Amino acid sequence: MSDASLHLILGEEELLVDRAVAQIVSDVRTRSETPGDLPVSRLRAGDAGVPELAELLSPSLFAEERIVILESTADAGKDAAALILDVAGDPPPGVTLVILHSGGGRTKAMVPALRKCGAEEHMCAAPAKAGEKAAWVRTFVHKEFQAAGVRVSGDVEQLVIEAVGSDLRELAAACSQLVADTGGKIDAAAVRRYYSGKAEVSGFDVAEKAVAGDTAGALEALRWAMHRGVAHVLLADALADAVHTIARVGSAGRGDPFSLASSLGMPPWKVKKAQAQARTWASASIGTALTVVAALNADVKGAAADPDYALEHAVRVISELAA
Repeated sequence: MSDASLHLILGEEELLVDRAVAQIVSDVRTRSETPGDLPVSRLRAGDAGVPELAELLSPSLFAEERIVILESTADAGKDAAALILDVAGDPPPGVTLVILHSGGGRTKAMVPALRKCGAEEHMCAAPAKAGEKAAWVRTFVHKEFQAAGVRVSGDVEQLVIEAVGSDLRELAAACSQLVADTGGKIDAAAVRRYYSGKAEVSGFDVAEKAVAGDTAGALEALRWAMHRGVAHVLLADALADAVHTIARVGSAGRGDPFSLASSLGMPPWKVKKAQAQARTWASASIGTALTVVAALNADVKGAAADPDYALEHAVRVISELAA
């Protein structure tokens, strides 16, 4: 349990932000002498004027405990940002100050300044790179099942992602529902049963065939996945994750998968599989494939006029590089 009086919630993943705020409020109430009467004030700093902020952040007469949550501080004006930083350097007695910041915007310099003030940081941002995003979502799903006291295989985690998507709130709900409906006994068959028609062909299937050099199989799987409604971003993320995994594992050499797993931040089964895949890849081809998936990430997010064509082209190029 944290006893910090200054918190920085960094990022815009709504579920993670909501959970971080809820945990801070819970911690403060747990150590409070009057938890039921603890006031919680929320204000959008980007919309508030300096007088309104000054009134909210000013010390109270008897230093009563309270929580002040400032949202959208990335959009705060210059004077408002200066006031927030001034108060953050020395929060009023009894006040727990929680600052929500996207990490960018016109007040991005506020983030390192708050760190210097000793703010306890809560990271609530998704990675910007497609390959890293896929692994990050996978870790989130793993932790959701772990928090529920359930152990599932890596294949089951991947099936859940492909069936539900990459929205964390929807994934959290799906994991909770699967645990409740199966009594914690979750396997691939259970996921397919509850998400029939969605998890049959996944981005994982497409990527596996593409990096194996199976051009015809990869394109067929891609068309089926798009027909089933698998999102373009999910398909691109899966392809990027497969290529990035081969690149990382290939550069690490032929060591024992269990020894490499820790340093690479991957489960041993994934390292072992990538080692086998990497044997068919030349260094130059991997470099080209990394460029292809980077371009695809932009294409499926609006840069391409036809994302379907962009995906087909990327899958074809990568599968031919692997062949």
